[in-house]
Amino acid sequence: MTPEATEVAWLLKEKYDGEKTEGFFADCARLQAGEPLAYLIGYIPFLTSTIYLDNHPLIPRTETEFWVNEVITELTTRNKESFRALDLCAGSGCIGVAFAQAFPKATMDFAERETRLHPTIQKNLTENHLTNSGAIYGGDLFEEVTGRYDIILSNPPYIDPALCRAEQCVLEYEPHEALFGGEAGTTVLGHIIQRTNPHLAHGGQLYLEHEPEQTAFVREYGMHFGFMVDTRPDQYGVERYTCLTRQDV
Repeated sequence: MTPEATEVAWLLKEKYDGEKTEGFFADCARLQAGEPLAYLIGYIPFLTSTIYLDNHPLIPRTETEFWVNEVITELTTRNKESFRALDLCAGSGCIGVAFAQAFPKATMDFAERETRLHPTIQKNLTENHLTNSGAIYGGDLFEEVTGRYDIILSNPPYIDPALCRAEQCVLEYEPHEALFGGEAGTTVLGHIIQRTNPHLAHGGQLYLEHEPEQTAFVREYGMHFGFMVDTRPDQYGVERYTCLTRQDV
């Protein structure tokens, strides 16, 4: 079965319960035109969660799913259960929702500049039966965030416009504000690293997704601001995220 046929079969099963209605054929035409399958179905699995994509946030990627699972496993091994965590540049809230499911004793907050996505985050919390969530903040990065966190997780905009690997359908349908990270894709990454320390508890950690070409920048900038840095690969062996730990002298 071709990838296109697989997507059509998935659409028919997941959204139309096997019935070839007028709506199904209309969606097939939209799929043929390049609209992402996840938007047509309206949700996507992410670890043990179901993530709804109302208002079209960035579609969660498998690379993000991989490193989030790695962090969950790491914290579980360290017997870390009760802590404060923040999903920064939350989009759909997929990272925070997965964390809230994995750590029901933790308090999970979200920060997302696009307020149109706040109802989407709330829906994902509600539909996944989560009650351990705290605030959903707006504003630019930490602008409205209060308090300190033990864990901050972020999949920020980091695509370099000059080195864009995104497929045409991604560029056409997914929100550019969630994709592009300024010059060399490092503008938002730099702002996050620069502003994180006052929002981390002693020994707190920031987990930051980025491109492999941005590893040197993230590491150097992180060390400049006093973090201990540890860059890690995704499931394809590509440097995909860095753990920045606050060091208190």
